[in-house]
Amino acid sequence: MSNETMPNFLKKRAFLTPDRTAVYFQEHTVTFSELYHRSQKVAGQLQTLGIKKDQFVGVLLKNHLDTVVILFALQLIGVKAVILNNRLTAAEIAWQLTDSKASFLIIEDAFAKMELVHLISLKSITKESLFQLEPMEQIIQDEISLSDICTIMYTSGTTGKPKGVIQTYGNHWWSSVGSALNLGQMESDCWLCSVPLFHISGFSILMRSVIYGMPIVLHDHFDAEKTIADIQAKKVTIMSVVGTMLTGIVEALNDRRLSNHFRCMLLGGGPAPLPLLNACVEKDIPVFQSYGMTESSSQIVTLSPEYSLTKLGSAGKTLFPSQLIIVKDNGSPAEAGEAGEIIVKGPNVTPGYLYRPKATKKRFRDGWFYTGDIGYLDADGFLYVIDRRSDLIISGGENIYPAEIEAVLLAHPAVSEVGVTGIDDAKWGQVPVAFIVKNNVVSVDDLQQFCLNKLARYKVPKVFYFTEKLPRNAAKKLLRRTLREWVKDIEYSRN
Repeated sequence: MSNETMPNFLKKRAFLTPDRTAVYFQEHTVTFSELYHRSQKVAGQLQTLGIKKDQFVGVLLKNHLDTVVILFALQLIGVKAVILNNRLTAAEIAWQLTDSKASFLIIEDAFAKMELVHLISLKSITKESLFQLEPMEQIIQDEISLSDICTIMYTSGTTGKPKGVIQTYGNHWWSSVGSALNLGQMESDCWLCSVPLFHISGFSILMRSVIYGMPIVLHDHFDAEKTIADIQAKKVTIMSVVGTMLTGIVEALNDRRLSNHFRCMLLGGGPAPLPLLNACVEKDIPVFQSYGMTESSSQIVTLSPEYSLTKLGSAGKTLFPSQLIIVKDNGSPAEAGEAGEIIVKGPNVTPGYLYRPKATKKRFRDGWFYTGDIGYLDADGFLYVIDRRSDLIISGGENIYPAEIEAVLLAHPAVSEVGVTGIDDAKWGQVPVAFIVKNNVVSVDDLQQFCLNKLARYKVPKVFYFTEKLPRNAAKKLLRRTLREWVKDIEYSRN
């Protein structure tokens, strides 16, 4: 795959179907031809700033038509986009910009007031200022190599510090092809995107749009009523959701039904509870459950609706271009029904982590990517995920690593030891809670405030428990499973 080239995705799409709708956003509708010309102009404005091919450029933007234009403008001039999660704190974002060696930052006006600008030395520009520049004559990359880096997205590491996941043009291409072969691809398709563009779930929809020649309906945030209205008005056929969004839609529908043309909810971010799946069956909402990660450029395993109840709790089978096996601790393949680590392979899987050869080597063996997730395959080859990255907490579709929260809390002078785990939550799926061994008087409010200054709000523990000591094994490793049992015992004794 290393030397394969293709025409620049957006340029080719604008040539093939210039008059087809590319994006619906609020009151705006743009065709692929208009999207190309807008992106071309912004490419010239970026080059006026001195931004060049092969540089890394940070983008800290909201779900907006402008963001789509900027992301494609960067592709037109061969710049690698470091796509930043706008829910993170200034300190977290600054760390990622430094780590990626970004040469520039494009930022939403609303975020320009963050103390971020004081934390970083690199040049930054607001998108409004960018759009006012006189564009240069653009040097457009007519061709892309599938092995070239397209995007970098940071994923939290179990060790605390996030790692930049490399996503190549080939990764995005094969992810789109795998999805089309799995869900089918129809002339009438239209994809609703209210998941963040800074997540692979959102960005992959943009890539599918130009590769398939398919319109997307972009929402700046999730709103159940607006979703139902747009599915009807814009003839939406597919939508990407996490469990909380799907629950919101089902509840908002009441006695109504989604339009007949709607064919698929693509559900990610952890398994769906049975009552939710049953409610979707009653309302004739087809749900495709999926399993994927930033490293696999979106879904890599999907369960189609005909199996959603007979294979309840399964994430499904791998997409056509991908492979998956389960390996036991000793490295040998697991039998059907036997749990082990999920390892995957395919042209949609990242070549590795940015500037992290050791981490890359640790996670890849003989071309297989070791996910760290635990699961098993049944006799028919359907995947069941038992534990996401052992300690991972998935809250409203966001990944939270306990180690990252623990590192922050340990910096508090009154905290001598800390253990963080996730507990089930009716609204978010899971939320983090912390067990604290203190060496001084400290209040819950104080700890919460301390976390809020350093962590995105969704990562801040919802409950703090004070304890004399934490559960550890003989090697003094924290036993987070035991923490989960402690929470259950506390809840039980209260009831």
